[in-house]
Amino acid sequence: MAHPANAHGHHEEHGSLRTYILVFIGLLILTALSFIVGNWHALKDKAPGIVWAFMMAVSVCKALLVILFFMHLKWEANWKYVLTVPCCIMSVFLVLMLVPDIGRRTKHYTLERQDHATTPLRHYYNWAIDEHGEHAKRTSDEHLEQPGGD
Repeated sequence: MAHPANAHGHHEEHGSLRTYILVFIGLLILTALSFIVGNWHALKDKAPGIVWAFMMAVSVCKALLVILFFMHLKWEANWKYVLTVPCCIMSVFLVLMLVPDIGRRTKHYTLERQDHATTPLRHYYNWAIDEHGEHAKRTSDEHLEQPGGD
């Protein structure tokens, strides 16, 4: 008795060497594309959003290739959806819930925390340190208000 997949003439061997080599070549091509676009300075300067979106799309494609072929999910039964769909929904939910918190995390920073933050925030909050090491309110990007004088 023939296997039903063989009867239709499109039987794909589970985990054949040819499949893995093709997936590997696909991963190499995607990596080369992301390297080229990531180092294309003219595009990065003019349209950083396009570069970011392309890099994310390539990353998703590479992750899908790895998950489907190297983790063998392509050949799993349909129960994989029972496990992955709720996890994906929860992941999207957590990202959406944390975006406002992450985006507003620096709104109430103290001056000391601004000084020790990993990203320089004084420019965004109009504060700077004058030549004496004191905090001074910035009136413009070129100069600082001098304490006690105009």
